[in-house]
Amino acid sequence: MANVEESSPFLPSQKSDSNNEMKPTKPSSSNSGKIPAPSAAAEPVKPASSAVSMGWTAEGLPMGHSVGTAVVGEPIMRRAQWESSLCSCFGKNDEFASSDFEVCLLGTLAPCVLYGSNAERIGSSPGSFTNHCLPYTGLFLIGQSFFGWNCMAPCFSYPNRTAIRQRFNLEGNCEAVTSSCGCHGGFVEDEERREHCESTCDFLTHIFCHPCALCQEGRELRRRLPHPGFNAKPVRFMMPPGDQTMGR
Repeated sequence: MANVEESSPFLPSQKSDSNNEMKPTKPSSSNSGKIPAPSAAAEPVKPASSAVSMGWTAEGLPMGHSVGTAVVGEPIMRRAQWESSLCSCFGKNDEFASSDFEVCLLGTLAPCVLYGSNAERIGSSPGSFTNHCLPYTGLFLIGQSFFGWNCMAPCFSYPNRTAIRQRFNLEGNCEAVTSSCGCHGGFVEDEERREHCESTCDFLTHIFCHPCALCQEGRELRRRLPHPGFNAKPVRFMMPPGDQTMGR
């Protein structure tokens, strides 16, 4: 018995075969005296629809639905939370407790060292500590000398917070505030507007809460990334063989 293949609207060959099956068959000469059994009518091939159903997003919107200028083509991923809040000065009581205490001391007494360490970790390139620590120190001294407070260095250090947030897909301050207020429309789905707003919030966070922002970034990086100095390949030393004697 011949195998009957399933019809598919995407294969034109099968469509022509199905049309041939719809034609009535002529009785053969050998079976001229018998009445041929009526052949089963083949189901008509449905034309392929141009709009393909693509499901729904996490916000209840159909796939491909445009919100403003942004096109939502994939389910909206929920952004992760920071490991510690902005005001958690001493961090969390876990295996990183001693590291959190060190971060707190550096952010209070030597913010230039903490910023250089954070930039070195996020850049994952050993040796970049000096390139970030020295400019920060110069801006810190200028702000303290002429304005009486550290107002220049935050303008230099806030892009580091933006890089951390984008790399680990962390929730920004604006998104956290709007989510807590129940506002889920507008710029939250619009990536371009959301990123502009979050960058502004990163800048304001470093201006008004600069030591706390540096400490929060340091705690986050130490939990997520190892120090780039630990990524160096081990060096193997080959010891020469000792004096050998010929046995008798």
